[in-house]
Amino acid sequence: MSVQPAAPYNETEIYRIRHSLAHIMAQAVTELFDGHAKVAIGPPIDDGFYYDFELPRPLSPEDFEGLEKRMRQIVNGKFPFVRREVSADEARAIFANQPYKLELIDGLEQGGTDEYGNVVAEKPVISIYTQDTFTDLCRGPHVEHTGQINAQAFKLMSVAGAYWRGDSDRPMLQRVYATAWKAPKELEQYLWRLEEAKKRDHRKLGRDLGLFYFADATGPGLPLFAPKGEMLRHLMESYVRETQTRYGYQHVWTGNLVKEDLYKRSGHYDNYKDSMFPPMVDEDVTFRLKPMNCPSHMTLYNEMGIRSYKELPLRFAEFATLYRYEKTGELHGLTRVRALTQDDCHIFCSPDQIEAEFSLCLKLIREVLARYKFTDYRVRLSLKGDQGKFVADDEKWAAATAALRQALDKNGVEYYAVEGEAAFYGPKADFMAQDALGREWQLSTIQVDFIQPARLGCEYIGEDGQPHTPVLLHRAVTGTTERFLGVLIEHYAGNFPVWLAPVQVMLIPVADRHNEYARSVAEQLRAKGLRVEVDEGNARMQAKIRDAQVQKVPYMLVVGDKDQAAGAVSVRLRSGEDLRAKSIEEFLALTQTAIENGD
Repeated sequence: MSVQPAAPYNETEIYRIRHSLAHIMAQAVTELFDGHAKVAIGPPIDDGFYYDFELPRPLSPEDFEGLEKRMRQIVNGKFPFVRREVSADEARAIFANQPYKLELIDGLEQGGTDEYGNVVAEKPVISIYTQDTFTDLCRGPHVEHTGQINAQAFKLMSVAGAYWRGDSDRPMLQRVYATAWKAPKELEQYLWRLEEAKKRDHRKLGRDLGLFYFADATGPGLPLFAPKGEMLRHLMESYVRETQTRYGYQHVWTGNLVKEDLYKRSGHYDNYKDSMFPPMVDEDVTFRLKPMNCPSHMTLYNEMGIRSYKELPLRFAEFATLYRYEKTGELHGLTRVRALTQDDCHIFCSPDQIEAEFSLCLKLIREVLARYKFTDYRVRLSLKGDQGKFVADDEKWAAATAALRQALDKNGVEYYAVEGEAAFYGPKADFMAQDALGREWQLSTIQVDFIQPARLGCEYIGEDGQPHTPVLLHRAVTGTTERFLGVLIEHYAGNFPVWLAPVQVMLIPVADRHNEYARSVAEQLRAKGLRVEVDEGNARMQAKIRDAQVQKVPYMLVVGDKDQAAGAVSVRLRSGEDLRAKSIEEFLALTQTAIENGD
């Protein structure tokens, strides 16, 4: 069911606090430079705010202590924020020595954009806000007075370069980032999450755990997966493959190269050509590395012959390697790569099957997310906006949107709608999941497409004996293997559940004379399907245990004289807990329970 989204961010109390602190920080910076600072814009953002400046010298974190002290003085002064509407000429007189403000005033006077460069429907009112001795061009809102801000609940975080208006041909400004909250405890929790996020950074953990690497020799955005990383990929993909097979999906393979013309017919070329790798030409035929699967799946549907409505729905699934020509500056570990493996699915169905197929997708997604311990998620209904990227066919858009809303409502799914986030061909239900640190990630998606099948000539013979165009549902459960793995590494902090751990058990002989027994135990465990290694290195037992803990192996089995004599193993957990001696059968039962529970 549709739910009312939370109040817009710019109407919340925390927005007013952060917006007000941006002005307070700008006052402190201009005072520090004795009026020689040129101020640009200072909007609130998620978790805080920033302000852009042109300054006589670079700011550094060493300046932060003095700036924060001055900001607290202004906060404690309880100065009111006074709003006044002014004409463009009055505004120019007030900001005569501020070139960036003068440019913003020109834009406001002409209409169509606000002071942040956002497009607005009507010519905006020009307003200014003053607190203490500082006046800024601003539409608000703010707190009533600076005393409504907690002086211990904000912190300056960093300085970065930022081009004015995001244009590399314009001046480079200094952007000061800060975080701000209602109470000191919230600030403390946020700073803890930042430090914890650094520890969980999948790029660092991926290398430390020997999962994957990036190398200059192979190029940016192209991860190299070591044996443990490939085992993780295999386990993740096998799990989804086996699960969706139970749900009636058929797996296909459609290759890595596709004629460019197919993407022109589907509409992807016009919308994604900048994200495609450069073309390859052979005998006047232009090919592209495949950036998406849907046109290939629709082509396969056509090649298999026009089918009766009785053969629908038809569900094609494929773990395909796709290639996206992402800009180097946008690459980020596994979460933004140039070679990615997508757990893609396309469902060809009749209009009256949409609800049932959506329900099946929803059940599958819920099962998989629960297995990965993503239990806190919400659904975003991503709708068509006014931008030009969307296919112009109002009738089909209306039909697709109505069908998706109905499917969500019939399944009792609470969702919130967002304009402008749809795919170019249809609306989406995007599953936004929270990880262990409360960060939100878009993971799964279900999309309704009334447009592409007609473009590529997909048909079936209906009950009336006439050809009809099928509806296409696009569905991904985990999105891409690489991105999902990056999210999982940070979600679990590398402590993968037993079923997913690339190495589940490490056998640790106390001395060389126990090596043969350790190997025999390993063979018994492997015969039961466990992934086992034996550490026969020269290090002492405690060093081997520490190394296995650093590698986040779930179980360490220490074997010495007593264990060998009893045909047992001494069990330790990566948490440091000592479960003491257990028989092989007891240990197998322990692991089986953990695997079944997803622990």
